[in-house]
Amino acid sequence: MGARHSGRESALQMLFQMELSGSSPGATVELYWRSFVADADPEGRPYADDVVQGVAATRDELDRHIAAASAHWRIERMSRVDRNVLRLGTWELAHRADVPRAVILDEAVELAKAFGTEESSAFVNGVLNRIADTLGRQDERRA
Repeated sequence: MGARHSGRESALQMLFQMELSGSSPGATVELYWRSFVADADPEGRPYADDVVQGVAATRDELDRHIAAASAHWRIERMSRVDRNVLRLGTWELAHRADVPRAVILDEAVELAKAFGTEESSAFVNGVLNRIADTLGRQDERRA
């Protein structure tokens, strides 16, 4: 497992906790690494921390993209896991041009499979594909 993959897993767990508890990004990051230091991959920490801070800082923007791309689904109706996987993926699509679209989508689908419901991966894939198109993120195969 690569550092970014483990970073995304840690970031998703922190985003979930932050939403559940209402705690600040800084407090959530600090508590997570103090509590899960034995289980978490330290090489993924910089990426995880960057994702959590980035998602927190741009959450309203991310939620607008998600709402526009998820026809007939209000953000509040989505499961907490799906909502946060979508926020993470949307943030990467919007703010990490160095990460290919295909990698972002594949990683989000894998997170949805690992942490979500049976339907989560298809839902996340469809919504993130629409967001990627809206943001002009082209897969290298189509470029």
